[in-house]
Amino acid sequence: MAPSRAPSGRRTAQQQLGQQGEDRALAYLLAQGLVLVERNFRCKAGEIDLVMRHGAHLVFVEVRRRAASGFGGAAASVTHAKQRRLVHAAQCYLLRHRAPPPCRFDLVALDGDQLEWLRNIITL
Repeated sequence: MAPSRAPSGRRTAQQQLGQQGEDRALAYLLAQGLVLVERNFRCKAGEIDLVMRHGAHLVFVEVRRRAASGFGGAAASVTHAKQRRLVHAAQCYLLRHRAPPPCRFDLVALDGDQLEWLRNIITL
């Protein structure tokens, strides 16, 4: 499902902030040695912000951004329902592969200027 746009067809201010957060997360992960495979994979089940390679692993990355760390911050915003949608979207993505590689789910949490990379946020 594509995000809705402002009536003018341009991205809303919130969408622009989200894009900036994804750009920052991507730059950080690239600097850590991960390789971008795909950005903003969408299917009926949901969206995966970043699909990356880290060694032999395929990494599904969720990027969450909050202005401040109140109410648990960005990391706490990944609810059980969001985790389920991520898993279903990843399953759709993996249908492209005859023999899927080992996979994991990571989170890049942006709270204001603070960036935190959390690995293996979902265990199956």
